[in-house]
Amino acid sequence: MSSTPIIQVQQVSQRFSTASGEFLALDNVSFDIQAGETLSLIGHSGCGKSTLLNLIAGLTAPSDGGLLCDNREITGPGPERAVVFQNHSLLPWLTTYQNVELAVNQVLRRAMSKAERHDWILHNLDLVHMGHAIDKRPNEISGGMKQRVGIARALAMKPKVLLMDEPFGALDALTRAHLQDAVMDIQQRLNTTIVLITHDVDEAVLLSDRVLMMTNGPAATVGEIMTVDLPRPRSRVTLADDPRYHQYRQQVLYFLYEKQPKAA
Repeated sequence: MSSTPIIQVQQVSQRFSTASGEFLALDNVSFDIQAGETLSLIGHSGCGKSTLLNLIAGLTAPSDGGLLCDNREITGPGPERAVVFQNHSLLPWLTTYQNVELAVNQVLRRAMSKAERHDWILHNLDLVHMGHAIDKRPNEISGGMKQRVGIARALAMKPKVLLMDEPFGALDALTRAHLQDAVMDIQQRLNTTIVLITHDVDEAVLLSDRVLMMTNGPAATVGEIMTVDLPRPRSRVTLADDPRYHQYRQQVLYFLYEKQPKAA
């Protein structure tokens, strides 16, 4: 891992104006993310996880503090930070290939010839095991397949950081497990930096190098950051019998349900 963090969140607060006055969503949040690291954000609903991801993505600007990507201030969206949302957000009138092509042409038109872009699109669809479905439209493929295409589209932009907002939240358990494995495999191959929002404790421990636990909102902030020292590549079957995995899991559960219990 590099000595300079790829993402730096520095004393960030976020306020929103509401009908009943000002709402402080995030209060003085600071942390770094190293290149090649997978960091999960976990916490109860309303703790500002998506707000924080939107700030890193540059979709919104902080009320206070600042954010850096590669030592440059984040002032808006950029191709070095690709976002995968829970809703795949594919364009329904375009094929799988065309949905990825749209992103590639936007970001890499000057860097690659047309033939190189074509090969690159196919390469990224193969990475997520969707090379067989390049001519299918979104309504012809399953939810899990749509999400794979969304991940391929994000990766095809050659981002330094992949931001994932509960990307598997709408999927059934088996599809979710397959996609988690695919993301771990891709991360191992490409050494992509990943920031992942999740509600799932097992997912956070399985996928992450560190888990950042948020305190409850309003005025949410960083509660604890736990390092997950489990060897990679990781197998969910092997980890099922690993006492360290269960210790990490218990640590997150203890934080969420003992230290930060959600009011009923």
